[in-house]
Amino acid sequence: MRVEQVAIDWHPCQPIFAKESFLQAVGDEYGWLGGFSVSGELRCVLPYTVVKKALFRMVRFRVETMPMATDFGIAEEKEFLDRSIEYFRSIGADMVIPATSNAIFRTYPEGAEAAPYGTFVIDLESPEESLWKNVAKVSRQNISTARKTGVSILSGDEYVDVSYGLVRQTFKRSRLPFMSREDFRRYVTGLGEYARVLVAVFEGQVHSSTVFAFSDLCAYAVYGGNREDAQQGTMKLLQWEAIRLFKSLGVRRFDFFGARIDPEKGSKQEALNSFKRRLGATLERGYLWKYPLKSWKYHLYGLAARARSGGDIVDVERHKLDSHAAQDD
Repeated sequence: MRVEQVAIDWHPCQPIFAKESFLQAVGDEYGWLGGFSVSGELRCVLPYTVVKKALFRMVRFRVETMPMATDFGIAEEKEFLDRSIEYFRSIGADMVIPATSNAIFRTYPEGAEAAPYGTFVIDLESPEESLWKNVAKVSRQNISTARKTGVSILSGDEYVDVSYGLVRQTFKRSRLPFMSREDFRRYVTGLGEYARVLVAVFEGQVHSSTVFAFSDLCAYAVYGGNREDAQQGTMKLLQWEAIRLFKSLGVRRFDFFGARIDPEKGSKQEALNSFKRRLGATLERGYLWKYPLKSWKYHLYGLAARARSGGDIVDVERHKLDSHAAQDD
C-alpha cells in the first residue's frame, strides 16, 4: 500500500471531525493521508492534526481511519497504519498521542502502545417510538419528571460561555484538566454550522449543557457538564431532546463520545456507561493507541502525562488489552 497526502475533500456524509475548518481550529498543522492500492485505487483516508507544544510535535487523530472502499478490511487498515507511521516520521513528528475519545480504531500499527476503548452509539434511522422504547424505564421516568417540573431545553450560540463554565466545573470535580475558554470557543467556531450547544434550564438557571458536533453521518455529544446541584433528570432530558433533534435533521447515528471498557464497579466511569446504555445506546469496541517516533521526547511526554494526571488514557487502560483481544478471538 502507498501512503501519501491527499487533498481534503470533505462532505456532510463523512464525520464532522474530518472537515478542514475543524482540523485547522484544533491543529497547528493538519491534512488527510490517503492509502492507495497497487493499482492506484484510494482505499482509505486518515485526517490528522499536528499539535505543537513546547518542544513537542505531536500527531493527534480526531477521527478514525475512513474507508473509501466497501471491502476495506482490518488487515489492510493495519498495513495502512504501519505505512502512516513512516510518513509521520518523515515529516519530523515526535510521537503519535492518543486520539480523541470518538476515534475508535479497529486495529493499530506494529510497535504501538494500545488500549481497548469504545463508544456508545444509537441508530437514529430507527423510528422515534423504537428509540423511546429502548430508553430504560427509570430514565424515561426521570425525563418525564424533568419535563413536569418545568425543565426546558434551549439551543443557541449564546450559550457557549455558560456551557464552558459548566464543563470546566464538571472536569474540575473529577480532578481533570480542561482547555482554556479561548480554545473552547475556537473548537466550537471550527465546527461552524455543524455545532449545536444545548442547555437545560430550570427556574431561569442553566443546570446542564452539552456541545454537539454533527454531520449527516453522525452527531457526537462532545462536552457535557452539570451544576453540582442540578435538578434531577436535566441531562437525561437534554440528551433525549438532542436525539430527537438530530433524528429530525436526518442524521444517521448518535455517538456519546467514548467509553472505557469494563470499568471498575462503582466507579464514575461505570456510572457514565450506565447513563448512556440506559438511554438506549449500544457499545462499539475498538482501540486507542499511541506511538513513539523519537524515543527521548516520547519518554518526556510520558513523564509529563504521569505527573499531570497519572498518565494518558492508553497508560490507564492498556492493562485490559489481553482480555479484550481474547474476547475478539
